[in-house]
Amino acid sequence: MLDTNHQVEVPEGLEINLPVAGPVPRALAFMLDMLIRIGIYMLLSFVLGIMGHFGRGILYVFVFLLEWFYPVLFEVLMQGATPGKKMMGLAVVHDDGTPVSWSASLVRNLLRTADMFPLLYLTGLLSMMLNKQFKRLGDLAAGTLVIHKKSYSHRGKLKVCPAKQSPVALTLDEQSAILHFGERSQQLSKARNHELVSLLDPLVDGNSDEQKTEKLLGIANWLRGHR
Repeated sequence: MLDTNHQVEVPEGLEINLPVAGPVPRALAFMLDMLIRIGIYMLLSFVLGIMGHFGRGILYVFVFLLEWFYPVLFEVLMQGATPGKKMMGLAVVHDDGTPVSWSASLVRNLLRTADMFPLLYLTGLLSMMLNKQFKRLGDLAAGTLVIHKKSYSHRGKLKVCPAKQSPVALTLDEQSAILHFGERSQQLSKARNHELVSLLDPLVDGNSDEQKTEKLLGIANWLRGHR
């Protein structure tokens, strides 16, 4: 029970497999991130130590910010991966495979406190072992998964084009539909691509079907985290 797959049905009725990471690679990624933070704390302690009590106060603020927002910032801004997760080839995504949002990342990381009880993340480990997606309490509350990024990324390659932010806010279902279109667009005929894109005219206005398709692929690249 080290890893498993999570099936997701996409809007077109197809199913994809998300390779879910088990406790062992996640624990290794956590330890790597902890070592990185300890290194930062040691450096800050040395630099701020010469400032006496004032420097110690600043150090406490940095420790608080790093402990709570280090994972959130990396997960949202770096395609779902903290440095430790990146070294282990892992990433955090929503249950449907779309990139993790600010709110979901905040929820899953704020609930790390509950996962830590009574000690050494025992509650989180028990939670992971009691469900087939290996979700700790934070993942259950946020609707997130930790997956093997390399295995998942090979399932669909987006056409290389400039990333473009959506002009309107998208729901998770809409993000998922656009991402799966981008991953399959090169396998579809030009006519089929144009037919699908025509359903989103308000989102991808343009003078031609080709321009509309390029705009939608640009949004898909943005959602995938390409900037």
